[in-house]
Amino acid sequence: MTDALLHRGPDDAGYEVFLPKVATVGLGQRRLSILDLSASGHQPMHFGSYTLIFNGEIYNYREIRQELLALGYKFYSGSDTEVLLKGFHCWQEKVLDKCIGMFAFALYDEQREELLLGRDRAGVKPLYYAWDNNILLFASELKSFHHHPCFKNDIDTNSLSLFLQYSYIPAPYTIFKNTWKLLPGHLLKLQLATRTVTTHEYWNVLDAYRQPLTGLSEAEIIDETEKLMQSAYRYRMVSDVPVGVFLSGGYDSSSVAAILQADSTSKIKTFTIGYKEAQWDESKEAAAIARHLGTDHNEWIIGPNDAAEILHNLPEVYDEPFADNSTVPTTLVSRLASKQVKVALSADGGDEIFAGYSKFAQSLKYTNGIPAPVQFLLSKTMDLINPERIPYFNKQYNFSTRYEKMKLIWQSGKPEAAMKYISQHLTDRELKQYLQQTPDRYKTAFDLNGELQTVNDPLNKLLAMDYKTFLVDNNLTKVDRATMSVSIEGREPMLDHRLVEFLAKVPQSLKRKDGVNKYILKTIVHRYIPASLMDRPKKPFIAPLQVWFRDALSEQMRYYLSPEKLAQSGLLNAASIQPLLNCYLKGEKVNHQKLWNMLVFQLWFSRWIAPL
Repeated sequence: MTDALLHRGPDDAGYEVFLPKVATVGLGQRRLSILDLSASGHQPMHFGSYTLIFNGEIYNYREIRQELLALGYKFYSGSDTEVLLKGFHCWQEKVLDKCIGMFAFALYDEQREELLLGRDRAGVKPLYYAWDNNILLFASELKSFHHHPCFKNDIDTNSLSLFLQYSYIPAPYTIFKNTWKLLPGHLLKLQLATRTVTTHEYWNVLDAYRQPLTGLSEAEIIDETEKLMQSAYRYRMVSDVPVGVFLSGGYDSSSVAAILQADSTSKIKTFTIGYKEAQWDESKEAAAIARHLGTDHNEWIIGPNDAAEILHNLPEVYDEPFADNSTVPTTLVSRLASKQVKVALSADGGDEIFAGYSKFAQSLKYTNGIPAPVQFLLSKTMDLINPERIPYFNKQYNFSTRYEKMKLIWQSGKPEAAMKYISQHLTDRELKQYLQQTPDRYKTAFDLNGELQTVNDPLNKLLAMDYKTFLVDNNLTKVDRATMSVSIEGREPMLDHRLVEFLAKVPQSLKRKDGVNKYILKTIVHRYIPASLMDRPKKPFIAPLQVWFRDALSEQMRYYLSPEKLAQSGLLNAASIQPLLNCYLKGEKVNHQKLWNMLVFQLWFSRWIAPL
């Protein structure tokens, strides 16, 4: 199980088995040496009755170490693992309140006969567990579980339906039955003698969004945000190995590169992926920003052949069905960076905490911007009309799906529901078409409802929802697996909890001012980079798959989505999928993401369940 994670830690390995009377406990860890490269950082690490295995970084470990030294603790290594271990000995779970970092860990207490699993506040580091027939398995990636003889790889069709809708599986669910993701900001405790498993939440982003809005002025908010960004970004440079920055050319990654380069006397390394297709390519803009900042810039212009080369490797990298459009460029930029650095800073979280996505404004506009009686009337009228029979419009891009979504949005009248439907690639009605059996609905963080009532601002409700769904289970999954697949550590400076908690108290009037998204972030970035280099239409960091799969990669689509291959996996309905595929390949205005999700599932099935 541990060796399956070699890519996450090629520098060292440690294994230990404990045999208390009531259970057998096995711990294994693969080490990627970032802090204290010596053998003194080896894990499992012991102190008193505790044994710890740990993945991640505690960026402020030096400050916590000083507190522990003052209390009489002694240290034999320079690692943050030892600080966390002795912090638990001193303060128990309260040590996590002191930690600025990203982590997943397992702490075994021989004296109490308890195992504690934990995950960081944002969920930057993954932690999966399976609990079945008094056997608890846990690992950083699902691929470990396949090596345990008691693991059952039974597909959960309800989770499959979530994947087809969202392109990822929202926590706590996974593609397998009796297998879960430990939620961010949560601890799981297994008491060996009683065989009881309990979970406990130690941090929730909703608590930050429930605080009263700040009374600071605009200037004070912007200055305080910049100070927090500077602190958060500097902490992510704590390392005993080379560090680089993924630079896409947008405001988020540019803020990271700009602030760090302003602090540095040497050139920081920046990395960019570009495309030959101009409508997706931002490499020239990224290069111009790098020149202005004076970074050591590296770029790789990719095409469909590069995508084809890694396509069959994606199920290995993402060992649960995962179909974000930017898996290809993120995996490739990680490969590019791995030639020069062992740590790479990404800028995920910027759209969530600074309100960058258009879906936030759309959700408010479609609901709060229209009188409730009008929404009700519109939804009832739409119920009477088949969108496929509306001339002209029925030929427009993805029209039937968008029509159904708008009907559902106006039926609900709530911005939170609007964002849920906007986030879906398939409606519930379409799911019934494309799946062989009708799924049950799992509740996710898209269904918070009452939990959002006390959030301090209408826009902040949506930001909190996105933080708990798309951010953690899409964006953070994407970067963690891509970077770790080439044995480099991805760090997320924008998700420092101090920055998140401060911005949660900022009103929507400053997050989106005069129609400008990310107003605060843009104001700060313009202190480092001229607006003339930055102000341009936003381009998402995605690969031009919709072009490639109609052309150079069309055979991949035809093969894996053929009736024969769909019948082999047995979960998707070929009779509905074939007409969709034919329309897409003929160039009609079909949402390619629907087919990309299905293709990814077929590729995943072929790797992890049965060859197709």
